[in-house]
Amino acid sequence: MSKAGKRILSSVRKARAFARGGADKGFVVHVPDEVNVRAIRKRLTLTRIEFANRFGFSPDAVKEWETGRRTPDRSARVLLKIVEHEPEAVRRALAA
Repeated sequence: MSKAGKRILSSVRKARAFARGGADKGFVVHVPDEVNVRAIRKRLTLTRIEFANRFGFSPDAVKEWETGRRTPDRSARVLLKIVEHEPEAVRRALAA
């Protein structure tokens, strides 16, 4: 089989696995080193307490992130990036 044929066959197998719910091994998550928590919160026009309560953070953590005393850990940075781009999706997912 030609090189192009092998690539096509490989792509078809990956597509079939993906359609069946298999993991996409080619997908890599980019987690930013820094997130501007204050800018995200201000864009949403929320107080620190409202932001913390809505998205599951402690008010003290939000304050410390914004003042630079602490940096959000990796999982918090992932959630913050999702909040930045899709706040309503996060709100719906976390609604009790």
